[in-house]
Amino acid sequence: MSQTRHTLQLLRDYESRNVLFTEPDGSWPIVWERARGVRVWDAEGKQYLDLTAAFGVAAAGHANPRVVKAGQRQMARLLHAMGDVHPHALKARLARELSRLTFGRWASGKQKKGNAKTGKVIFSNSGFEAVESALKTALLATGKPGVIAFEGGYHGLGYGALNATHRRHFRGPFRPQLRAFSHFVTFPTRAEQLAGIEKNLRRLFWQERIGAVLVEPVQARGGIQIPPPAFLPLLRKLCDEHGALLLLDEVYTGFGRTGKWFACEHSRVIPDLICLGKALTGGFPLSACVGRADVMDAAWPASTGEAIHTSTFLGHPVGCAMALAQISEIRRLKLVQRSAALGAVLLKLLSSLASPRSFSRGLGLMAGLELRTPDGRPDTGKALMAIKTLLRDGYLFLPEGDHGNVIGFTPPLTITQAQLTRAVCALARALDPNETRPPEARRRSGR
Repeated sequence: MSQTRHTLQLLRDYESRNVLFTEPDGSWPIVWERARGVRVWDAEGKQYLDLTAAFGVAAAGHANPRVVKAGQRQMARLLHAMGDVHPHALKARLARELSRLTFGRWASGKQKKGNAKTGKVIFSNSGFEAVESALKTALLATGKPGVIAFEGGYHGLGYGALNATHRRHFRGPFRPQLRAFSHFVTFPTRAEQLAGIEKNLRRLFWQERIGAVLVEPVQARGGIQIPPPAFLPLLRKLCDEHGALLLLDEVYTGFGRTGKWFACEHSRVIPDLICLGKALTGGFPLSACVGRADVMDAAWPASTGEAIHTSTFLGHPVGCAMALAQISEIRRLKLVQRSAALGAVLLKLLSSLASPRSFSRGLGLMAGLELRTPDGRPDTGKALMAIKTLLRDGYLFLPEGDHGNVIGFTPPLTITQAQLTRAVCALARALDPNETRPPEARRRSGR
């Protein structure tokens, strides 16, 4: 029995059957053995070009040597500490670094809001926990339990975050145990939608006790949905008018993914709290909710010896060491600028695949190709078939969107232009096996 078959059989026998999807013919999934840079090798030794960055985590490349060494050194020195009792120095350093990278940097710029020059941090292990830290902060700071969230949004699957995650697939089975404090509004993709959305938002602020608006600046799992530039400024204005906090979920979009350090910077909007994860460490479970210092201090009481929001692994020393190294690597390699430049190239390449039934969009190295049937319905079947064909040909892609009909591009920010071109050519062949011309030639011919 091959290593892949053996591993999948063990998982079928001993892991909850809801976790892993497997094709009966063995074509999905692969079993990862190792990864480096933009490449992944499976248990059988086959090599793949990774266009997912493992859910956007490997922004500075898989197993970035400097990030790995930072983790190894820390593991040999201090593997675990007592997060909310006896701290370690790296947690303090990382909290300061995240404050400087967000509110400190924003305050020195020309953004319109943000009188606080300092941020304060709550560390967690995964993205949804950062969201739940933000939700708790908003309630404590405003005294108002209501949250406005958006259709198509994905904020994680813990019970707090699940209240603000829109997709029925995730929420449906657990509705009897959810308090349902969120109110959902359409997420705009066109400027002409904003007037209607503003009307709905004002109605909710008038009718409900709304303490926060929670939003992804770009919806990732929602299908790489990019709102019009005026959207976040509208939310900022309404929150200011109604005494609510603006919570930005940048777990996926943070750390250069969209061509800025944080996606909110495209519209020059400063949130009250920002949720970070995924690319923060390059691979170790660590997340952070960073809030304006005045908001955080108003919300959370000083500890009297027992924190009211904490966890065993809060601010894990290995994660903090890797996060500091990861941020340093993003700076050293100029990956934010690289994401912006290569993102423009990627959009041009994807535009060559556009047709009456396919639509491309993106911001930085976060892009997608949406597929639809001749009658306008989501073409989930074609998207999944293309992704499985690409996997067979040595390319890792994921489907995005409620219907899985958007083929997503979220590669490591270290990917080259040549590798991006190869990936788009492979996608073109997967969608149309008769197509052999490079994207540039198709664009010149008008296709």
